[in-house]
Amino acid sequence: MSSTTENYLKKIFAASESSEKELVGLGELAQALGVTPGTVTTMMKSLSEAGLVDYRPRAGVALTATGRREALDVVRRHRLIELFLVEVLELDWADVHEEAEVLEHAISDRLLNRIDEILGHPTNDPHGDPIPDARGRIPGSSETTLADVTAPATVRIVRVEHHEESGFLDFLKEAGLVPGTQISLVERNRAAGTVSIKTGQTLRAVSLQAARKLRVEVLKPGRR
Repeated sequence: MSSTTENYLKKIFAASESSEKELVGLGELAQALGVTPGTVTTMMKSLSEAGLVDYRPRAGVALTATGRREALDVVRRHRLIELFLVEVLELDWADVHEEAEVLEHAISDRLLNRIDEILGHPTNDPHGDPIPDARGRIPGSSETTLADVTAPATVRIVRVEHHEESGFLDFLKEAGLVPGTQISLVERNRAAGTVSIKTGQTLRAVSLQAARKLRVEVLKPGRR
């Protein structure tokens, strides 16, 4: 399978996971891939003929069962490589996304399985994203965004979205807002566009835009 095909399948999977809609719009897909809508349309016809997507003109596209398996294989490669680069090669978590984008298409199954073994068959990558197992199974979760939690509440950061934004990751690392960290949501101020959070003894304000990129597990719900 070509790297272009793998990239398309991975983007369709990512878009479908972040939306409740059945179909992924071609305009959304074109924007995510940085190509024209016409290019996406041509590719969707090709992937449909290969049995990898269910393409509905003027409506959108969804992965078939085969397409989803192939997409999860690429996702597994990407996330294991990211973790390997951080844990073994000691690269910063803000620098591994682009490296993994290249390596995911070149690594052999034998090497990938060895990486998985060396890392102890991990379940999450450095940004908290779940790593599909060798059979393409990916665990479900009950997470939500920090911006959607009712204050006051206690939450645990599960994963970070938009982790291709290295500047955002640098901010999170400096602030100690990484997966696994338990934080207290003190107040949500929609008028100011911020949420007030506390880590340890440190109180800080985080923009709602940033809070929407932090997926959290609620440990102690807020009052309603």
